[in-house]
Amino acid sequence: MSIEQVGVVGAGQMGNGIAHVFALAGYDVQITDVSQDALDGALSTIGRNMDRQVNRGTITEADKLAALGRIRPTLSLADLGPCDLVIEAATENEAIKHAIFDELRPHLGPDTILTSNTSSISITRLAARTARPEKFMGFHFMNPVPVMQLVELIRGIATDKETFAACLAVVERLGKTASSSEDFPAFIVNRILMPMINEAIYTLYEGVGSVKSIDVSMKLGANHPMGPLELADFIGLDTCLAIMNVLHDGLADTKYRPCPLLTKYVEAGWLGRKTNRGFYDYRGESPVPTR
Repeated sequence: MSIEQVGVVGAGQMGNGIAHVFALAGYDVQITDVSQDALDGALSTIGRNMDRQVNRGTITEADKLAALGRIRPTLSLADLGPCDLVIEAATENEAIKHAIFDELRPHLGPDTILTSNTSSISITRLAARTARPEKFMGFHFMNPVPVMQLVELIRGIATDKETFAACLAVVERLGKTASSSEDFPAFIVNRILMPMINEAIYTLYEGVGSVKSIDVSMKLGANHPMGPLELADFIGLDTCLAIMNVLHDGLADTKYRPCPLLTKYVEAGWLGRKTNRGFYDYRGESPVPTR
């Protein structure tokens, strides 16, 4: 399968990063969202991030201008139908993803590969709603997409070999590294990462350590670049909770029970960096622990 035109559903943190790397790799990209403000914000973010790459010397000004010229925003989901590859990068909510696929279905070409950037939801279950499960798979980028090297490729039970091979070739053209995961809850990275973050939150909840001491301990004691609570804020506490719920529901093991403190922060709307408060308060000049 030859892939040259790529559609991205969702212009948020993940969607704009995905559009960014595809455009730099020479693909024609259409990106859609439900509001013009979201699309304008995505293009602005992509431009700023490419400027940083120019300043670091990783790309040239000509590369940046050519890539930006390959990105076409649209408010119409149907416009993505003729693309060779569509990547859904909406919020981690299964009902929303199903609604997107239902709306896309009548507009897709016969050979279009449909994928999801989900970080935890069953690929087989998502594929079953598309009427083309053999041409559906998980295409999970890490955040931030322009920086992180890994892409998880997840086959559903019906995904055919040609679809997997085409997506693997795309990852290679992007200059990234693919890891193949079986379709189990949260796949590989988040199956390991999220319980660690959840345990760090339990450590805080039980008073074993403060936010600062937990993060410093893991950065200096385990050589992690970010502490687990700092990382949770970066990912988004709502996303962390959603993934823990998928693990808990899908594997029926109490070791995946979300920490009540994580649930409480999400209920408060303290979701991390995107809301300026989570385990740290980001409203001042430097982050301050909230506990």
